[in-house]
Amino acid sequence: MNYRLSLLDQSPINDGQTAAQALDATLTFALAAEKLGYHRLWVSEHHDTEKLAGSSPEVLIAWLLARTSRLRIGSGGVMLQHYSPYKVAENFHLLSSLAPDRVDIGIGKAPGGLPLSTKALRAHTPAESSPGFPAQLQQLTHYLTHLDDHLAGTEARALPRPPVAPQRFLLGASKESARLAASLGWNFVFAGFINASAQVMTESVLAFHEYSAGQGQALVSLAALAAQTREQAAELVTGQHNFRVTLGDRHVTVGSREQAEAFVRQSGATQYHIEQQQISVLHGTPGDIHEQLRDIQRRLCVNEFVIHTPLTEAGVRLKSIELLAGQL
Repeated sequence: MNYRLSLLDQSPINDGQTAAQALDATLTFALAAEKLGYHRLWVSEHHDTEKLAGSSPEVLIAWLLARTSRLRIGSGGVMLQHYSPYKVAENFHLLSSLAPDRVDIGIGKAPGGLPLSTKALRAHTPAESSPGFPAQLQQLTHYLTHLDDHLAGTEARALPRPPVAPQRFLLGASKESARLAASLGWNFVFAGFINASAQVMTESVLAFHEYSAGQGQALVSLAALAAQTREQAAELVTGQHNFRVTLGDRHVTVGSREQAEAFVRQSGATQYHIEQQQISVLHGTPGDIHEQLRDIQRRLCVNEFVIHTPLTEAGVRLKSIELLAGQL
């Protein structure tokens, strides 16, 4: 096999579970991933939701790093629009100093929550005064790379200086994100579990290859579920939906109709559209899934996939990654 497998876990809270139990399941997931030979495990950022426990990836990353020894741990991703790029750089330099050469910084630009939580996160920074995501990412790049001693006293440095810098990944689902990643020297991850369009995935990954001139990595993140039989896999993914909310030229994808309606209500919008979308999940036997991954790898020169298992039942998620790892 000429590609790596990595994982994204969102710490889903199953019916009857507490958030603490969901986070414990993420730890179990990480320990299993390390034992099974996965390369990375990333954790996500979601706010004010009863369905997902991971609201602060940096804190969860530190816990997972302390409990594992080889697995790379990172964010999939930190929602940069809410934060000071300087502080984000400090957080990941500290993590990289605690666990050298095991930390990934993944950055996204989605809100990660509904309008009230976004407003609370940005209490001291009105949206209209924001410099915009590309400028924020450029600032973050500066703080992650400018640590020289000669800068002391002349500009703020995001210390401590780690022995090995965190690996940098921009998460996106468009050609524009791919070009931005390439222009700033970031690796690129196409979020295929958010945008399932094969055409957009192809255009985005090929755009990154073109604009990066062969520098950096392009990864693809996909939703996937493996089971013993195709019938079992199909049954497990039945009924998995997202909901796309459109407000003018703005779009956001949430996990339930209730969240979609809450987003509209909190935004104060009167003109909107809510569309139920079937989640695109690669499913079947491990052989079926690896066959599809090999096809993508050949077409797009992708050497690593980040697998997201979009189910809340911890045992099912664990069994799926065990089956996929059987062919690593």
